[in-house]
Amino acid sequence: MKHLLKLLDLTGDEIMEVLNLADQLKYEKIHGIPHRRLEGKTLGMIFQKASTRTRVSFETGMFQLGGQAIFLNVADIQIRRGEPVEDTARVLSRYIDGIMIRTFDQKDVEDLAEHGNIPVINGLTDFAHPCQVLADLMTVREYKGSLEGMKMCYVGDGNNMANSLIVGGLKTGMSVSVACPEGYDPHPAVLEFAAGYENFSLEREPAEAAKGADVIFTDVWASMGQEDEKEKRKAVFGGKYQVSEKLLEAAAPGCMVQHCLPAHKGEEITAEVFEKHSAEIFDEAENRLHAQKAVMVMLME
Repeated sequence: MKHLLKLLDLTGDEIMEVLNLADQLKYEKIHGIPHRRLEGKTLGMIFQKASTRTRVSFETGMFQLGGQAIFLNVADIQIRRGEPVEDTARVLSRYIDGIMIRTFDQKDVEDLAEHGNIPVINGLTDFAHPCQVLADLMTVREYKGSLEGMKMCYVGDGNNMANSLIVGGLKTGMSVSVACPEGYDPHPAVLEFAAGYENFSLEREPAEAAKGADVIFTDVWASMGQEDEKEKRKAVFGGKYQVSEKLLEAAAPGCMVQHCLPAHKGEEITAEVFEKHSAEIFDEAENRLHAQKAVMVMLME
């Protein structure tokens, strides 16, 4: 594993290797065992999209691993003034030991990896959110003991979360069902990948997708950059594509609920379900720290 650009690039074994190391680092953190495995290393963090969990978890993670992180807002670096991504990659490769980028276009992430000579981590694009899904898989395994044979259901927009959950779930032995409105399906490249698995289904009815699910995921109906579609999307998704107590009746007993946050309670998830499953959801948020530390160690140590 040279980079983390998207989960499509990784094998199931590589994903499990990240999860196993994340478990170890979490254990060490909880028990006060120092793991300064990136002493003297520097991570550059490029942000074109706003962030809470991504910035804080990466910055804190680098500190706990003995390194440092530099926050690079695109408003403050030369990319905004027209410097090509490939030139930025070649410059940063002379200064730092890794790049994390949170941006819109997946091509920016791929170009940084192609033209630089240091590891690149996708902190989020419109196509993929691999760091979040590694934390999600880590959390499901903590609660369920295994991923193999579990059923994952995703309800909502076929966005970057849906794309990465489908790939991560299938590659780790889970069954995956997705419920999206027509016209809001996951990316064609992801559906082409999923077509090779008998344990994948794309549904229009959330209750059908949720049948027997061990964990249900959802995300906001309008992601960053889609604010002008908010009312239109409310009309399409509202009243149906919501994780509610009624939907959970179709799931397996003890079904988990996960949300990448921030949550719009009363839209994609009811406040009642969110609070009932808040321990699982905030464990999921915490595990961003541990999963990303594992990625950084594997790429930068």
